Amino acid sequence: MSADSTLPPEMSMAEEIRWQGRFITAKTRGKWEYVSRARGIRAAVILPIDGDEVVLVEQFRVPLGRPCLELPAGLVGDDLDNPDEDPTEAANRELEEETGYRAARMEVVGEFWSSPGMVTESFTLLRAHGLEKVSAGGGVEGENITVHRVALAQLPAFVAQARARGLAIDVKMLTLLAPWITGIGLPA
Repeated sequence: MSADSTLPPEMSMAEEIRWQGRFITAKTRGKWEYVSRARGIRAAVILPIDGDEVVLVEQFRVPLGRPCLELPAGLVGDDLDNPDEDPTEAANRELEEETGYRAARMEVVGEFWSSPGMVTESFTLLRAHGLEKVSAGGGVEGENITVHRVALAQLPAFVAQARARGLAIDVKMLTLLAPWITGIGLPA
């Protein structure tokens, strides 16, 4: 970080760890409170578009107290035996575990931060190409993931129905909904 005079005064203060668990660490720096992933763990988020359909997952999220509609995703390097895991390797593993699809190719779109005012966690967004159904999916034991294959043209209605059923909608769904929200990129 540069010695920019526009940086807030907190940046000259030491970062303090207030609590650390297996997966997250609560920290303070001046008046700021925030959390980060422990051990430098990041996430891989997969955008699995197959023709004119997208593969989504629905799973219960304890912090929200309800199911959430999401893009398939998972942690990168959370296995102590493989802390330097490549995001593409993690994305391939998670896509197959969660959805039962295998991608012929993964394309890295970029690195993003999910809630930068509160969480330091970043995720690598990857586009899955050439999907092939190889298993039922549903996640690993205890995840109980429901897989949805949704026509892109029906996505806004599908999300509205999910919301009406009480599901939370992950912010990363905006990567798919942006054309309908902005009107940019919609077919004529």
